[in-house]
Amino acid sequence: AGGPAARYKEDNVLSPEPQAAQDAGRGVAVMATKSQPTSDQLLARVLSSLDDDKAEDVVQIDLRGKTAIGDHMVIASGRSTRQVASMAEKLADRLKQDYGLLCKVEGKDTGDWVLIDTGDIIIHLFRPEVREFYQLEKMWLPAGTSPAQSEN
Repeated sequence: AGGPAARYKEDNVLSPEPQAAQDAGRGVAVMATKSQPTSDQLLARVLSSLDDDKAEDVVQIDLRGKTAIGDHMVIASGRSTRQVASMAEKLADRLKQDYGLLCKVEGKDTGDWVLIDTGDIIIHLFRPEVREFYQLEKMWLPAGTSPAQSEN
């Protein structure tokens, strides 16, 4: 006893949400006391948080039907490493407070490029020079679409 099947059975028994075992396996934790938002509600909250924190050049990309990594990708810039790290920390805190969503955050210590994974939305926060170097928008936007056309 104690193989993968037993672990998932136990997770399903102990969790009030049947999706919790799958989310835990993906590394995304959802606190059971809050209702889970739709990806569109989550996107609206992410965009609102970034606007509150004065993020620049915010681009949203619809990933539905293109990949299984998420429904949306948001790319934004901050003017300094301090602003990028602060935006990431505040966004993660707001999602935790509003929805009980615990996100994966990578790169916050350096503040050049911070990746936040909410499960449904992938958020990339960059310093402008780093964003220009990697040009993620070019990889994910449809051919012939400029980043300005995909902004809100």
